[in-house]
Amino acid sequence: MKVMNKLVRDKIPEICLSNNQKPKIKILNKSEYYEKLKEKLLEETKEFLESEDIEELADLEEVLRALLDLKDTSYDKLEEIRLEKLKKRGGFKNRIFLLSVEDIVKQLGGKNNDK
Repeated sequence: MKVMNKLVRDKIPEICLSNNQKPKIKILNKSEYYEKLKEKLLEETKEFLESEDIEELADLEEVLRALLDLKDTSYDKLEEIRLEKLKKRGGFKNRIFLLSVEDIVKQLGGKNNDK
């Protein structure tokens, strides 16, 4: 017997049966489901970082959609928020890596030069 103890896609039990395997499953309550989705988000992120496989990004997207559904938020709403942030703060296309920031007032010797 192989112990899994993880959230899986909906058709995995069927796939197990078709492969002559007997799955033992549990249907999670809402709070358990939320916690396992967060674990799955980390798992899929780690798998992408290790493999750099686009399929792992598809898995991340599926987990993201499940989290949105659980939070009663549409994908369209997420896209609206994303576009708003893009407009206000930009994206990541310019590959800017922020090394540091310095308070300008401190740089001017702590004086306010608005006079």
